[in-house]
Amino acid sequence: MQTSPLIAKYLDDLAAEDEVLTAARDASEELGIAPIAPAVGAQLAAIAASTQASAILEVGTGAGVSGLWLLRGAPGATLTSIDTELDHQQHARAAFAKAGIPVTRARLITGKGRDVLPRMNESSYDIVLLDADAANLLEYVELALSLVRIGGSVLVAHALMGGRVADPAQRGDEVADLRALLKELATSDAVRTAVSPVGDGLLQIVRLPEPA
Repeated sequence: MQTSPLIAKYLDDLAAEDEVLTAARDASEELGIAPIAPAVGAQLAAIAASTQASAILEVGTGAGVSGLWLLRGAPGATLTSIDTELDHQQHARAAFAKAGIPVTRARLITGKGRDVLPRMNESSYDIVLLDADAANLLEYVELALSLVRIGGSVLVAHALMGGRVADPAQRGDEVADLRALLKELATSDAVRTAVSPVGDGLLQIVRLPEPA
């Protein structure tokens, strides 16, 4: 837990979820998926609203929790979401339908992100959310930064890995890779970054214009 249980519960309670989101969250848990916390969902919606997002790309559809929050913040946006599990995407599709989201605004692609992302158009998305395949996160971030527009954001869910990133005793490859990524991003002139400790952490990477 990145915040105290009391604070976490307070923030999650503030981020009220409707029946559709609650059902998608329940479906996630039944499928063994760890959905983002409601408070993180509220952050996603706020970022989507502040960027006036019209094109959003997501890696890790799950049962649709993240996608619902993103489209809550940008109700006119089109979401393209990638996942390896067709069963998960069927649950997400049902959730989007219950929320009244037209099928033309929620495009689901079944496949591995590392195979699909190189085929997407560069600089075409306002937001790219990464919520899958932590073992290949560095590759995903590099690909995502080429797909997001100048001023757009790459978002990484579960960015603190259950507190392991901040624990010096944790030395696994995934933890080491994420620490190295955070350190590299902090000194990069190409991006601005911030990590929110809400839920399991949300990393925001804003792509900057190239120096004149």
